Amino acid sequence: MAFPSTKAARQGRIVELLEEHRIRSQSELAEHLAADGIQVTQATLSRDLVEIGAERMRGPDGVLVYAVRGTELSRGQEATDKLAGLFRDLLVTAEASGNIVMLRTPAGAAQFLASALDHTSIPEAIGTIAGDDTVMVVSRDPHGGEALARKFLDWSA
Repeated sequence: MAFPSTKAARQGRIVELLEEHRIRSQSELAEHLAADGIQVTQATLSRDLVEIGAERMRGPDGVLVYAVRGTELSRGQEATDKLAGLFRDLLVTAEASGNIVMLRTPAGAAQFLASALDHTSIPEAIGTIAGDDTVMVVSRDPHGGEALARKFLDWSA
């Protein structure tokens, strides 16, 4: 994966790394960034962590790791429960093809549902695109659409 060399892209990648991995230190985070071809000084990394709202939090196992306020680690099961509530209220249908899931909602609700999915950080999903009444969710697994669609349908039950 290639990343632009902008501050916004770097900070976006930091957020993704903090959501994908249990990062315990700034040096560990710098190593992950370097593996992506992003070189950063410790001072810049510290500033980025402050600007994105990252803080050290205790994970479920009691180990201190970096997390961004509002991500799954900081919100816990409550975020997933709220998202499931949105699916119960808004999901009309869910269909999958390969790594794509198409969600149908009532008119005007798709962008709201897509935003909730993006902000809850579902690990199986890369991201969403929303129209007026349709959300396209892309699965990280090339064949993961069916499992992701089932997960969404289970939440709507």
